[in-house]
Amino acid sequence: MSSGTEQGEAGAVGADGQTLTVTDNRTGRSYELPITDGTIRGIDLRQIKVSEDDFGLMSYDPAFMNTASCRSAITFIDGDKGILEYRGYPIEQLAEHSSYLEVAYLLIHGELPSREQLDAWSHEITIHTFVHENVKRFMQGFRHDAHPMGMLLGAVGALSTFYPDAKEIRDPLSRHIQTIRLIAKLPTLAAFSFRHMRGQPYVYPVNDLSYAGNFLSMMYKMTELRYEPDPRLERALDILFILHADHEQNCSTSAVRSVGSSGVDPYSAVAAGIGALYGPLHGGANEAVLRMLRRIESRENIPAFIAGVKNGTELLMGFGHRVYKNYDPRAKIIKKATEDVFEVTGRNPLLDIAVELEQIALEDEYFVSRRLYPNVDFYSGLIYEALGLPVEMFPVMFAIGRTSGWIAQWLEMVDDPDLKIARPRQIYTGPRTRRYVDIADR
Repeated sequence: MSSGTEQGEAGAVGADGQTLTVTDNRTGRSYELPITDGTIRGIDLRQIKVSEDDFGLMSYDPAFMNTASCRSAITFIDGDKGILEYRGYPIEQLAEHSSYLEVAYLLIHGELPSREQLDAWSHEITIHTFVHENVKRFMQGFRHDAHPMGMLLGAVGALSTFYPDAKEIRDPLSRHIQTIRLIAKLPTLAAFSFRHMRGQPYVYPVNDLSYAGNFLSMMYKMTELRYEPDPRLERALDILFILHADHEQNCSTSAVRSVGSSGVDPYSAVAAGIGALYGPLHGGANEAVLRMLRRIESRENIPAFIAGVKNGTELLMGFGHRVYKNYDPRAKIIKKATEDVFEVTGRNPLLDIAVELEQIALEDEYFVSRRLYPNVDFYSGLIYEALGLPVEMFPVMFAIGRTSGWIAQWLEMVDDPDLKIARPRQIYTGPRTRRYVDIADR
């Protein structure tokens, strides 16, 4: 993290041997700022002053559109080229060949596991999928119509009270066991929230099922002695978890790092990420896509809808991304997974509308010139709906996969030598030095 470090001196040279010369036209003075990894440190601007008692220059960057808040070796994104890599491995290769637990290991440990390491990792996570009975009773205390994301938020935050050792964030052994617990218990808590909203009894984990298969069992098992998940649904869900595992410094990951910078336990930090993901602009985007597809209703209505998009009366949801200025690589993978799911559940006619919208967007100059390509949310909602999930569960599904990324980011942050508690500056715009007026005289 760059804030709070020693300010650079004029004439300093960055690690890359490059500098930026800035001339302050207010004073005529020039400053040489070191450039490292294509960035300057924001604190180096503070030396630019008009007088000795001046606070110094700050940068103003709402939503951090052009500010790097940390150094990270976890996820690489090249939005212009449509590249997404976890620890250097292309997302396409991981989605084709890997499993979610293997990807989680990669994100946490930095390298792909050996067979022995993956077996031990998977076993350790599997035996920690159960939650304390008091956690179950805690969740049962929510109203019958409680939003499952709110239930998940509360339950994950509450886990810190069940595992007080989690506050020992400098202890590697403690960090390891909290990592295992979070990855293991998120699907259990998510499934409990799903059953709660349907008024059904909670289903306990089954240790001889896969990570995704166990989750499907906890959601859908009814009176049968054993739930056997369809392997195609199991694999599609595993792929979705992989695609959602991490995505650099997005809103929820930034929330995890910001809250985690206070030294709090990882459950509280991850709960902050869940809270950020709760917002419709982050975790609820695929719901907006479904609403759009339903409103279009049929392929015959697509031309009128496209015309509405062009004249500003309609919004094309699920296209475009702040980072990607090319085709979101995750969208291509999810499109294939959608076809596999519909082989099991039956084809949703909304898919035909989605495919035609995508084709138009990829060929029509209006969309091509604006670089509006499908993103990860465009097809994911169709899969969740095919699985029988209500829209309230969509961000919960997102949270399950993202947990491994949040933890990887939190672990990296804890060991960052530049770590300081997050404390952005502000530009004050209110009144100053006002005199208090007695209430009788107002």
